[in-house]
Amino acid sequence: MEVIGKIIEILPAQTGTSARGEWKRQDFILETNAQFPKKICMANWGDKLDLTIDASKTVKVYFDVESREYNGKWYTDIKPWKMDIMDKQENSDVPTPPKNEVADSAPWDNEPDNGMPF
Repeated sequence: MEVIGKIIEILPAQTGTSARGEWKRQDFILETNAQFPKKICMANWGDKLDLTIDASKTVKVYFDVESREYNGKWYTDIKPWKMDIMDKQENSDVPTPPKNEVADSAPWDNEPDNGMPF
């Protein structure tokens, strides 16, 4: 999977030890370029920590989604495996979301204001 967005925050790295040995993790928040932007928390693990770049950069992130069960509860991670920095020229090629044609051509747009809030 892939998504284009802007890195808005890089959270502090976390480390620890498990039965498998030492681990490192760093989360970052990506805001999508959609008509209604979404914020996505992604987690870099181990050797993937070097994928994280400076905040405020627009990137194209390739990622996998993985869920696991622990004690009857499910946990989901979004794990990026590649990031490409988008320069200004590439950003201009990102398609803009289409207008909402229903709202743009609604028949009630030309009706007089009747004082109703809807």
